[in-house]
Order: sequence, then structure tokens, then C-alpha cells
Amino acid sequence: MEELHRRFPDLARLHVIDLGGLSAFWSGVDPHPRRVTVVNLQPDEPGADWIDCVQADACTSRLAPADLVVSNSLIEHVGGAAQRRALADNVRRLAPRHWVQTPNRYFPIEPHWLFPGFQFLPLRARTEVAFRWKRGHIRAASRQEARTEAAGVELLTARQLRALFPDSEIWRERFAGMTKSIVAVKAS
Repeated sequence: MEELHRRFPDLARLHVIDLGGLSAFWSGVDPHPRRVTVVNLQPDEPGADWIDCVQADACTSRLAPADLVVSNSLIEHVGGAAQRRALADNVRRLAPRHWVQTPNRYFPIEPHWLFPGFQFLPLRARTEVAFRWKRGHIRAASRQEARTEAAGVELLTARQLRALFPDSEIWRERFAGMTKSIVAVKAS
């Protein structure tokens, strides 16, 4: 959030569209944007009068343009290269500025399951880890659900993110000297 405020010092004056976010995230932001429209497949309730919630697909939603699009840890969940391209195209359509963050594929700990090297395992092994390992924030009640969840997360590299957002700066968020996440930023 500190870097977002640094990149967008006028955030308090902006209408932000958050693709794949939650209203609770914005409720704690200070200073907060003038207006936030949260777009998510799951229903959400606005946590403040300056937040609107829209239940829709972030890749295809046809909202009115805003000043800034923010998307945190969504692009790796949308379902393949064509859907990632659709999301990137929608980000550019919705606002002239953006902040699109995703975990770095090459960070040693996969952030959804908190399991070392999970993203490099074959699907069968990822399915077993997703079913048995209960330390991350994605939990599966069955092997089929575990397989669906494991197959549905495709972490990106900086090169892939740059290909989706060629006019953006790629900022690297670091942890312990390693790139933890990557962000496509277009601040002007």
C-alpha cells in the first residue's frame, strides 16, 4: 500500500476500479480513494458509502471508465493465456492508469498454499499437496476440488506480465532479497 500511495499520490481524488478485490481491503486504506468500484465474481457488501460492489467477471465487465484500475493477485486465477489477455485488455479499457500485482512464479514459496516449489510440481503432485496441505489460504474438501484449485492457479513471470502490459513499468516487490511479487504499473 505504501508503494501504491507513492506511485499515485493523488489517490484520494481518484475513482478506482478494483478488479477481483474486496471492499474490506479498501475500508482500511488511509487516505482512501474518492470512490472505489469493487468487481468480483463473489458477492460483496460495501464497507463505506464511497465503495460500490459489482458482481461480475473482471475479464469482461463493461463498467464506465475510471481514473485507475487496481488488481491484486487476480491475473493468475483467471484461467489461461486468453483470459489473462482479456483481463489486461479490460484493465486498459477501464482506466488510463493501473496497478496490476501478481505473485512472482520464481519466488520459492507458492503464496496460495505456502508450499515450497508448488508451482513447479506436476498437476498430480500439486493436487495431492492441495488436498493434504492445510497451511495456505486455499483449502480443498475433496481431491477433485484440490485438482480444480491447483489447476486454476498459474503464477506469472515478469516477462509474461510485461508481454501483457508492454507500456507499463514492472515493479518488483522484494522479500529477503528475492522478488516476491511483480506489479505492472502505469502511473501516467
